[in-house]
Amino acid sequence: MSTFQTGETLSRIRSLLAGRGTVDRTGYFIWGAGLAALKFNLDLLLTVLGGRPVGELPGEFLGFYLWQHIPGEWMHTSWLLPASLETLPFAYLGIVLTLARLRSAGMKPWWVFLFFVPAVKLVFFGLLCVVAEKPRGAEDTAGQQTSLEKWVPRTPLGAAIVAVVFTGTLAAGLVGTSTFILGDYGWSLFLAIPFIAGFISSLIYNARGVQTLRNSMGVSLLTMGVTGLVLVAFAWEGIICIAMAAPLGIGLSVLGSVMAHGVLAAARRKSEAQPTLCAALLLLPLTMATEHASELPPPLLRVTSALEIDAPPAVVWRHVVSFAELPAPSEWLFRTGVAYPVRATIEGRGVGAIRYCEFSTGSFVEPIQVWEEPRLLRFGVTHNPEPMEEWTPYKQVHPPHLKGYLESQQGQFLLEGLPGGRTRLEGTTWYRHHLWPVDYWQGWSDYIIHTIHLRVLNHVKNLAEHEANQREPVN
Repeated sequence: MSTFQTGETLSRIRSLLAGRGTVDRTGYFIWGAGLAALKFNLDLLLTVLGGRPVGELPGEFLGFYLWQHIPGEWMHTSWLLPASLETLPFAYLGIVLTLARLRSAGMKPWWVFLFFVPAVKLVFFGLLCVVAEKPRGAEDTAGQQTSLEKWVPRTPLGAAIVAVVFTGTLAAGLVGTSTFILGDYGWSLFLAIPFIAGFISSLIYNARGVQTLRNSMGVSLLTMGVTGLVLVAFAWEGIICIAMAAPLGIGLSVLGSVMAHGVLAAARRKSEAQPTLCAALLLLPLTMATEHASELPPPLLRVTSALEIDAPPAVVWRHVVSFAELPAPSEWLFRTGVAYPVRATIEGRGVGAIRYCEFSTGSFVEPIQVWEEPRLLRFGVTHNPEPMEEWTPYKQVHPPHLKGYLESQQGQFLLEGLPGGRTRLEGTTWYRHHLWPVDYWQGWSDYIIHTIHLRVLNHVKNLAEHEANQREPVN
């Protein structure tokens, strides 16, 4: 290959990666099949490195690629997070190549949304591999106006206001539908809605002509802000929960804005904004309905915390089984409204006794399952209080996720005697949460539970060491 041909090839690749240029059906097939095969094998490799044997993995992955359904047992593995990150460059390449193929075939760029629809995306790929190239159509004439352009102001500021108000209100309504009607706190709520909201706001903002990418991203961020304000104003959510979800919402909203900006910048006619907007609006209900029908089982998660105490196990045991009231919390986390332990009492002794761990929002009811004094105390959980009190301008709010979406299943205290009359005290909680993506929300829930553990363990440490010091003989 000559230097000229090499330079031309590199130039075409750079153009494709930048969201410009075209690709014919043969090139689209080669690129698509090659990238799919590469991703399939990378996913297999990541799963094996994450600790799962190969076994039936190829068959399981085939179902995953067809329906985008992640088996429940994959949720709490070292595979999921790196696989999610590894997916991003493949998703970007798939989008830009599909847009290039649509331009080559003379099709509307908003068809790119089929790239995200499970199963349908494979049929769509096959069709693009056989549809012939078509000549470029004529540009819009200056006098033509779509319905979208008619109600979007001509000035960038006016367009931004319309985009933010319309999309922010729409996104808040979809959040309410997902949580209060469908009862879902999943991929649609935390990933699809912010992504599509960023896409739609950018699309409306650029309806009369492509603005700068920076301004488009700014409009998407303002949209997320308006969405949060609407949720708080209508008492659908509290400030802290919105803040916890913000990193996901902001990142995906900006990503959607970038994609919309790229779609319109690559379109032949400015009138493409309206059909693209319609496609985006139709995609969200489809995504929400698909997720609601899938009913993914939540994984069982575990948090363990430990510290050493200058007191023998027999003394520590007494303060583990029940303990007096803790001092007011000083940790910043509990000042945000997250529930914190206050005291623990017990009715009875041995297996079958009922322990009550009282929190700021209510009591955990914990029937004793294992009583091996002074080594192991294990208990189930038959009642969970609300995990937090929301920050809100109203007296209180009760979004659905405060009941049944974060549930402690079992807990235990393990005491290990150490040399010198000391004790290693370990607390463990097994719990489930119905929030997706699991890895993102597990980071928050693990941190909260670990902070609760340390509050209890340090209180037990202080009580036990005080008792041990009181018992020491005075010379």
